[in-house]
Amino acid sequence: MTDFETLNMLKAALEGWFRPGITALLSVVFTFLIYEGVVAIVKRLTRSKTVPRLFLDASETALGIVISLLVLNGILETFSSDLHWLSHIQHAATLFLIIAITWALVRCTSAIGNVIVAMNPVLEGQWKRARKVETQTRFLVRILNILVVILGLGAALMTFEPVQHLGGSLLASAGVGGIILGFAAKPVLSNLLAGMQIALTQPFRIDDVLHVQGEWCWVEEVTATYVVLRVWDLRRLVVPLQWFIENPFQNWSRNDTELTGPVFLHVDYSMPIEPLRTEYDRLLRQSPQWNGNTATVQVTETGDTNMQVRLLMSAKDSSGLWDLRCAIREGMITFIQERFPDQLPRVRARLVDQPDQ
Repeated sequence: MTDFETLNMLKAALEGWFRPGITALLSVVFTFLIYEGVVAIVKRLTRSKTVPRLFLDASETALGIVISLLVLNGILETFSSDLHWLSHIQHAATLFLIIAITWALVRCTSAIGNVIVAMNPVLEGQWKRARKVETQTRFLVRILNILVVILGLGAALMTFEPVQHLGGSLLASAGVGGIILGFAAKPVLSNLLAGMQIALTQPFRIDDVLHVQGEWCWVEEVTATYVVLRVWDLRRLVVPLQWFIENPFQNWSRNDTELTGPVFLHVDYSMPIEPLRTEYDRLLRQSPQWNGNTATVQVTETGDTNMQVRLLMSAKDSSGLWDLRCAIREGMITFIQERFPDQLPRVRARLVDQPDQ
């Protein structure tokens, strides 16, 4: 075919698509404008925190594209089959529609999680239930999003004829392929299964205080395959979910945020204990971090040169307990320095005269 014939064919195709193309374009634009108008009216009539509004805000753009592509696919079906490239354009429109529907479903699924979390706020005395709901919801929403994306990708690929013909062969060898895929995706699958177990058994929840690998941290985010922990110095520790199934860790707020912690003082044997108890009680009552539950002073160890006094206290959470322990430690050291400086730890030695040889 010569270049002249090719140009004539291209010109004829473009002329044939002029009216249908204008019709399709105007229909899509008109549909999208109507949709935006309806959305604007709904937003004006609804409050920002209502359930329908949360869904609308999350999926507004995706739903507009889906509706527009549905109109486009409907219009393409009315066109004459003699039009050049009609089948290719219909295939592209169908492919984009599947992608848009997948996007809209992912946004709606995420909105479901936001709605559930918003309906279970952290209230006084109900923090445990709220964290449990949020942790389970976040994980299940991510799993559902992964499934939606996989199904959408599969549906998009099935629009291609070579993939449809390949489907029969793949089904015939599904057993072997499944085994191979299982071994290849073992780390991912193990983390997904571990995540499901964690979501159901709840060994920790979002905002729980954990002690992991020598780090004191908070659970900041739970994904489908790993957990993001915020360390006290604002570093982020990313740990695979499988690690929590296979290794022990400390949860400092499993049932309650209240914690008890000690401060240890090393003083001389001549130090009286009652003044320490009196000063300790005074410091606790002045501290806003103390919750009023635990306040004990005990001599817990004795050594060759001094004794160890343990001051036990409690606070409403881990951050408050840390600040309380530091404040009490500083206050008690200042008290001993000012009132009993001679009772600080000392090293005693006895000089023995040696007889002349």
